[in-house]
Amino acid sequence: MRRRSIYNSQSELIAPIASVSGNCCALCEREVQQLSRHHLIPREEGGRHGPTADLCQPCHSSVHLLLDNKELARQYHTIEALRGAEKLQKYLHWIRRSRVERISNRRGNK
Repeated sequence: MRRRSIYNSQSELIAPIASVSGNCCALCEREVQQLSRHHLIPREEGGRHGPTADLCQPCHSSVHLLLDNKELARQYHTIEALRGAEKLQKYLHWIRRSRVERISNRRGNK
């Protein structure tokens, strides 16, 4: 995260200003332009009015590519559980070092 500072005429620091959009993915913790709402318990499994998390599009697509709805409902219904999911570790390691904003829909390739 880059920060810019404002100085007054005597070169004293007045206040730091964050130059980021404030959109942080709950899973990979990257700053991104857009977020999508992920139902932590899938709607198909009864989570229509349940808790949600804001994920970037690559994380949201990858979660649904690598984990099925039953797994999500039973084992990975919190962000902490998702971060610890064995099937997501390689992806999370890659995405945290990446600047990717979009991944094409890969659901059919499972």
